[in-house]
Amino acid sequence: MANYLAQFQSIKSSCDRLVIAVEDVSDLWPSVKEGFEERLPLKKALLCNKTRNSVYVENLPAEFILTTDSRLRSRFPQELSVFWFREPYATIVLVTCEDLDELKTIIKPRLKLIVQNDEREWFIVYVSKAHPSNDQAAKMAKKIYARLEVDFNSKKRQRCCKLDLQGPDANFWEDLDSKIVESIRSTLDRRVQFYEEEIRKLTEQRFMPVWSLCNFFILKESLAFMFEMAHLHEDALREYDELELCYLETVNASRQRDFGGLERGDDQAALLNPGFKSLTQVVQDDSFREFEFRQYLFARQSKLLFKLFRPVEVASRGYSFIISFSKTLALYENLLPFCFREVWVITACLALINSTSSHFDGSHASADVGKEFFRIQGDLYSLSRVKFMRLAYLIGYGLEMERSPANSASLSMLPWPKPAVWPLVPPDASTYVLEKEKMILQSSPRAKHFNIERKPLPLEPSFLLREANRRRASLSVGNSSELFDGRWNLTDGPALEGHSQFSPTGKVHVSLMSRTYSGPANSESSPLSFDRPMRLSEIHVAAEHALTRTISDPDFLKSLSSLPDFEKKYMELTKGAADNYHQSWWKRHGVVFDGEIGAICFKHGNYDFAAKSYEKVCALYAGEGWQDLLAEVLPNLAECQKILNDQAGYLSSCVRLLSLDNSLFSIKERKAFQEEVVRLAHGEMKHPVPLDVSSLLTFSGNPGPPLEVCDGDPGSLSVTVWSGFPDDIELESLSLTLMATFSTDEGVKDIKSSVTPVLKPGRNLIMLELPPQRPGSYVLGVLTGQIGQLRFRSHSFSKGGSPDSDDFMSYEKPTRPVLKVHKPRALVDITAASSSALLINEVQWVGLIVSPINYSLKGAILHIDTGPGLMIEESLKIEMEHYKKATYDMVNCSGLNVVKHDESEICERLLLENGQLSFPDWAGDVDTTLWLPVRAIDKILARGTSAVNPSRHSVVDGMRMIALKLQFGIFHNQIFERTVAVHFTEPFHVSTHVVDKCNDGTLLLQVLIYSQVKASLKLYDAWLDLQPGFVHVGKGDGRPTSSFFPFVVSPSSRAAIVFVICLGNIFSSDETEDVKEDSILNIEYGIFGDRTIGAHIPMNIKPGGKGGLFFKSTLALQRPVLDPFLAVGFLTFTSDCLRVGQLVDMKWRIERLKDLKEIPSSLSIDDEMLYEIEANPDNWMIAGRKRGHVFLAAAQGSRAVITVSCLPLVSGYVHPPQLGLPSVGESNISCNPAGPHLVCVLPPILSSSFCVPA
Repeated sequence: MANYLAQFQSIKSSCDRLVIAVEDVSDLWPSVKEGFEERLPLKKALLCNKTRNSVYVENLPAEFILTTDSRLRSRFPQELSVFWFREPYATIVLVTCEDLDELKTIIKPRLKLIVQNDEREWFIVYVSKAHPSNDQAAKMAKKIYARLEVDFNSKKRQRCCKLDLQGPDANFWEDLDSKIVESIRSTLDRRVQFYEEEIRKLTEQRFMPVWSLCNFFILKESLAFMFEMAHLHEDALREYDELELCYLETVNASRQRDFGGLERGDDQAALLNPGFKSLTQVVQDDSFREFEFRQYLFARQSKLLFKLFRPVEVASRGYSFIISFSKTLALYENLLPFCFREVWVITACLALINSTSSHFDGSHASADVGKEFFRIQGDLYSLSRVKFMRLAYLIGYGLEMERSPANSASLSMLPWPKPAVWPLVPPDASTYVLEKEKMILQSSPRAKHFNIERKPLPLEPSFLLREANRRRASLSVGNSSELFDGRWNLTDGPALEGHSQFSPTGKVHVSLMSRTYSGPANSESSPLSFDRPMRLSEIHVAAEHALTRTISDPDFLKSLSSLPDFEKKYMELTKGAADNYHQSWWKRHGVVFDGEIGAICFKHGNYDFAAKSYEKVCALYAGEGWQDLLAEVLPNLAECQKILNDQAGYLSSCVRLLSLDNSLFSIKERKAFQEEVVRLAHGEMKHPVPLDVSSLLTFSGNPGPPLEVCDGDPGSLSVTVWSGFPDDIELESLSLTLMATFSTDEGVKDIKSSVTPVLKPGRNLIMLELPPQRPGSYVLGVLTGQIGQLRFRSHSFSKGGSPDSDDFMSYEKPTRPVLKVHKPRALVDITAASSSALLINEVQWVGLIVSPINYSLKGAILHIDTGPGLMIEESLKIEMEHYKKATYDMVNCSGLNVVKHDESEICERLLLENGQLSFPDWAGDVDTTLWLPVRAIDKILARGTSAVNPSRHSVVDGMRMIALKLQFGIFHNQIFERTVAVHFTEPFHVSTHVVDKCNDGTLLLQVLIYSQVKASLKLYDAWLDLQPGFVHVGKGDGRPTSSFFPFVVSPSSRAAIVFVICLGNIFSSDETEDVKEDSILNIEYGIFGDRTIGAHIPMNIKPGGKGGLFFKSTLALQRPVLDPFLAVGFLTFTSDCLRVGQLVDMKWRIERLKDLKEIPSSLSIDDEMLYEIEANPDNWMIAGRKRGHVFLAAAQGSRAVITVSCLPLVSGYVHPPQLGLPSVGESNISCNPAGPHLVCVLPPILSSSFCVPA
């Protein structure tokens, strides 16, 4: 079967669609060909895949070929089992007939002969030429078609259909399509079973000596090709995948074979070109060469994936294949041309990029699929870029490459090529060697900005000079004595390359140019070629010469021919990687490649683009915290910004350089950064530059409890600031924000330093002025300040360590509060020292207890304002003393201003000035008592009450108010206001009671005295001044009958004094003398009390003296009511009942009981008497006069009647109108009030005018 490989390849190239054979029995094909071919390709063909699942094929390609065509007749029977996929999948038999005899004798036998082959899928198309108007012909045609159906149809299959040439028949074409598809499906299923059986047989023989991979390949690809022609691409792809796995297993298990890849042009990858080489060229015994065959299989897989519209999978598979195949090439690297592996990988990546990009349509792909595609594209560009850089480094362009972290990481991990023998210098290359040596000598590393001395990053896994000489045929591996002559004073390998990371100045290049070795050691036949090591320049020339023989692509070779061409190609690959990564998931990779583009732009003077690229890279490295990488790129950005005169950006870069870890730069370099910062900040910048210096200037609160203040209190907050500057730096301003921890609506508040701070390296203690804050808990927010035009800000972070150390820096946001402002609370309390009443109209000490509540009252000022009826005796000083809660002993304040019995007893006399009182320093933190000398003034005499009706005066009458306003705090910002109520009262309350009435008219008047103060009252004397109408019996001085004076009335107790009186003449002897209406009780007394308890001895009376205090109270004595002057009576109604709306007369009769001459003139009663009617207006309407005078004769027994007409307004029991005599006292009227209490008023009588007839 392997002999058919060449024929199999030619058949595949000429067969690309399914064949449908046409057996033209009646020469009908020319007339129906156009109609048949219009049905191609077949629409929505329902086929079965390898797993017997139904699959719809949108456009199934097919081709109609006559059985007499040479393409079908040239096939030999022996080929059928191998190339069965190209045989017809359906056979259409075209037949027509005019009558039944012709059908029976000619057509039917011929059809029997045609369809007797069981391997064919056939059906008959009867073509009717009868015209529709010819009924006889049409009927005959129907009979003939019916006979065909009977002869050739079966129960399982309908194999006949009819086509009318003279009339339209749409159903025929649908029937034709369905029969063709059914035939193709049946044929395809049968052939798939055949191939599977053959493949199974070969698979069972895999481990036998007679097994041939070529035979297995032909069967497997025949099946895959048949699936591909049927547009079952998934099944075809699965066959190629299985074929690849089988081949790899065979290769790994078989003996060593020829790998391939040694022909001209093999360096160009053929991943997507299955026809790059014929399989007959790569066949080897019963198998294929691995190099070509694996690329062929991948090309076939890629072709199917493109047909399935899956370019993303092509890219993904391609990248994995390139990585895997590159490892395979490494195994045969000593057999392949120099750097063949690197060249093949580059061409494979570029070919895969171009092909997949042209097939990818982003508008029809989801966002995730698109990002994954661009990620793979970026990986392909990145891989080809690294391989391209390796080739460029080998030929001497490494000196011009940017030693960036990305390039170093990629190239330092990429191994050198490993040829069997390192290429030798060509015979005529002396000129090139000298040019390379000159290029090495003239190259010098670019000086870093700020004169930063950093070890260059490596671009090689090991020293190229040693690696190349080690691989020379006559040198042993790793023997340095074979590499270097004794005259070579080289102690370090990197110095040999002239661009070492340890020797950036390049002084060792002189030894490389020594005349001793400058001769042309370049001939392959030269005896020196193996006598001494190759110089670096010779290695570059030899590698370049070898690459010209390896690379067959002239464009690729041109990209390595000169440095500008190399940079152009390098820029193209780098930009492709960056652009694709930016559109993928891996945007950070794109940013890194932007930095490589920026390095090329910087080299060629495009500083603007370079700065933008470097900014992206620096932002990435800073965000990830890669400070080592940032230290490599940030100086380049700063240099670009300085060249572009971007002062703000340059200032920002300098600050960021200072913010990096101290170990990345020397002290000298860091001081240079600081000098640039100061110079730029105080330079000519027009606008301020805001910068975040969180890692350069950090801060925290001091250890210990937070500062606690009260609402409205200012203060000073101590903050520790750590400076990352290498030297002292002066700030123009420094402020810090405070943030409330639990209040979302509370904004941040700035607190500023009152002095211009100078920060030293390390730890600094800063004092900030704290204005009054709202209640809450506060943490440190943001540190802000200004250095010239630089406005910096810093957030607090902490990285641990000892806070007391000078090099402590903080990077973790603190949650511990530094300030607690308490909610509004009572910082001080002022209460009265005593709640008992004090003496009114006397100088008394009012005690005020001032109690600070966890707050200092040092320097407090008390404003005192007394209310009406109260005054402060300014002649006396205010006293302040310690307050004792448990037992209180008075402090002696007489004599000196301050008397100290012990350390806890202090009394000081203070002067009140303009209503203000300043607290002494000793009273700031202790409870004190203020004693105010006050006098409550009340000019109204006390009034006694009767024992029968013992009503007393209201307590409010003796209440006085003292308004207090206390200003305290450091800035007197705290204000406490309170109004204290002080109760003043008379020492006694007096009531009278007639104890007994003697037969002789003498009255025993008992005067009860109630003590109203919490003090002992000592009565020295008492007398009673009676009102007219009463006289004393016995003594004429008004003293009581018995003398028990002096006696003491205890607090809250009472005493009684008895006076003997009788009724006397109420007329005054002197008419001009004022007549006393009430009696007056006079008491002389003394008081013994404590000012801490209540009433006490007044300040203007010396203690121990007799009396000195007088009390007066009025007593209202009433004569017995035995003979009133007037009598008033209510006369009965004239009608039996009262009704609403009917007038009624109300009558009152007044009678004089005494003669007018016997009535005292003080009562003002004469013959004209004033009367007044009082009635509820809701119940009564008065028809007469409500107020008037009535004449009553002066003689005893005189009478007068007052009549008033009234109209009841409501029914029910109501109060009647009342008669009043305003000019006569109630005690002089008998039978008062006159009249009934309630009267009954009936509803009005019903009226017929309000009746409605039924």
